[in-house]
Amino acid sequence: MTNSTNINLPLSKQFAYAFGMMGWGIMINLISVILVYLYVPPDTSALPILITQATIFGVFNVIAIITASGRLVDAIYDPFIAQLSDSSKNPKGRRIPIMKWAIIPSLIFCFLIFYPLSDTQSTTNIVWLVVMLILFYISSTSYIIPYNALLPELAHDSASKVRLSTWQSAGYVFGIGVASNAFNLTDVIQKHCAVESRLDALQITVLILASLGAICMLIPVLSIDERKYGTKHPHAVPMKQALRETLTNRNFLLFVVADFSYFIGVTIITSGLMYFVTVLLQLPESIGNKLMVTMVLVSFLFYPITNFLARKIGKKKIVLFSLAFLSVIFLGIYFLGKSSLPEEVQIYGLIACAAIPLASLNILPNAILAEIIDEDVEKTGENKEAVYFAVRYFFVKIAQTFGIAIFSMMLIYGKDVGDDYGIRLNGLVGFGLCAVAAVVFTRFREKKDRG
Repeated sequence: MTNSTNINLPLSKQFAYAFGMMGWGIMINLISVILVYLYVPPDTSALPILITQATIFGVFNVIAIITASGRLVDAIYDPFIAQLSDSSKNPKGRRIPIMKWAIIPSLIFCFLIFYPLSDTQSTTNIVWLVVMLILFYISSTSYIIPYNALLPELAHDSASKVRLSTWQSAGYVFGIGVASNAFNLTDVIQKHCAVESRLDALQITVLILASLGAICMLIPVLSIDERKYGTKHPHAVPMKQALRETLTNRNFLLFVVADFSYFIGVTIITSGLMYFVTVLLQLPESIGNKLMVTMVLVSFLFYPITNFLARKIGKKKIVLFSLAFLSVIFLGIYFLGKSSLPEEVQIYGLIACAAIPLASLNILPNAILAEIIDEDVEKTGENKEAVYFAVRYFFVKIAQTFGIAIFSMMLIYGKDVGDDYGIRLNGLVGFGLCAVAAVVFTRFREKKDRG
């Protein structure tokens, strides 16, 4: 049951909504960009060894197990925060009051992840990292599940869902861009603030950027009146029933399987970027910021094209093309540094090409999911927005866990200059995953009305 007034969300409020994703994107991508690089550093990084680099059964390294355990706990927590949000009878709204209380814990634990208790290798650092990761993921989930559940409530038709998803995607891409500045800002802090330790400078950087993320997360909380623009009626479906109904929705299952494969691949790219730059191409860390700026600019060029094509030919065809294109990009990772082209041309070309499919794959999935939710509401008369997003993000988080774990495990087979086969293997894995996602999504039944 949706708000009968169906008041359109003004453009200024759409901007405000996008800032929430930008803030969350900054924090979550600080984890993706820095975590593995910090705790499993290549020889050229000037960072200390903080946890053991030994492998278990010759396959699993400690960082893979740590990230997997943190994400698993977080994923199990998702349905509970979704149920709490969907069932909330808070007079100020079902979503924003929960989001508000999640911001400060997210900031605190994001920073503490990168503040190990010892500057040398120790078991204490392993325990600390596990606990801080779990607490951060729970805190950030308490923000992002209600936040995403707002989308189908704030956008009342297919076109408005795509528009709001576009702003949301723009916010996330800006978040990636900000997080990618971490090593540049670390260089500045070391050079101009008399901080000798690379680790200390990196920790100051994380505190600054995570604080910026928290401010961005606060903007939609202060700017959007959920009572005016959102759904007013909590659902009363028990959690088990809500999950059962969600997981028996055929279109939703196809969406989730394709989404799952895609996010494993994207996480591999995010986790590996600094290795691609510093090991495969032997370029400085600081180029990471320029690469992200390139990705953002090229991606934004294709945002209006994605919106136009979504109205003309539908979302499914665009998603299928984008997944196929991205699989080819992954093959390019395998060959980085092997071409006669200059190293910077290779990496800039790869990033610019990747930005094209990522533009549509950042925009369309949330719009598609919002339409799946609308169809379910029409059929059942029940509002389960947060449950749908919780299930989706359960699998996204498992996918991200697999992505980090797969990337980390591949590093066992080579992560340094002259011994880089493990890094290259990730390109082949990503190719296979995106190809699988495309094949699965061919079975998706798109709603004919694209109005």
